[in-house]
Amino acid sequence: MTTHAPTGPHDGGGPGASAGTGFLLTASRLHKTYGSTDALDGADFEIRAGEIVAVMGPSGSGKSTLLHCLAGIVRPDSGTVTYRGEALSRMPDARRSALRRRDFGFVFQFGQLVPELSCLENAALPLRLAGLGRREAESRASSWLERLEVDDVRGQRPGQVSGGQGQRVAVARALAAGPSVLFADEPTGALDSLNGERVMQLLTEAARETDAAVVLVTHESRVAAYSDREVVVRDGRARSMAGAL
Repeated sequence: MTTHAPTGPHDGGGPGASAGTGFLLTASRLHKTYGSTDALDGADFEIRAGEIVAVMGPSGSGKSTLLHCLAGIVRPDSGTVTYRGEALSRMPDARRSALRRRDFGFVFQFGQLVPELSCLENAALPLRLAGLGRREAESRASSWLERLEVDDVRGQRPGQVSGGQGQRVAVARALAAGPSVLFADEPTGALDSLNGERVMQLLTEAARETDAAVVLVTHESRVAAYSDREVVVRDGRARSMAGAL
């Protein structure tokens, strides 16, 4: 097994982190309404490079909407999301899309692997989309599959592997491009407790070694226990549960 983490383009919390704050990604007074429902009502958020923050809250509290705004997937109605000192809302769509491919990684509850591709091709997909040649992309992806203990299923398609294996492939895909921020939305929600624990162990170990920040949306305290601190979202507002940052 590889003894070092594959390298990526991000540079941690050095120059380019939000000026003077030490924060890599921040959100200030976010508001987002769907119809008559206030999904976010003045939510704030901050995360440093290498930090793991669990975003918790009851169903419908706004935690997934917060993640989508932080990742530039959804535009807030008002408020600001700032990444490396630059407001995401001021970026054109093409640039935000490129940012999600290059700097952001994503792990979802059900993996969302492409069923027609092998596990290796799935893990290499972000690198291929970024323009890397197939051989180099699959070489990097293979090292992540090995690291996440699923190199033995590299040639199989997602429908041929277990849920726990598929989710590890999804984590490998998310980390393959060396993201600065990893967004994980209920990453163990579809897994049994044993597989969920192993996925979280591998995910957090890899993120810490690559200095990636992790925004971890979960409703499970055992998953949140892997974080450095917790933020609770309730009625569209976010509140840190770990004292001063």
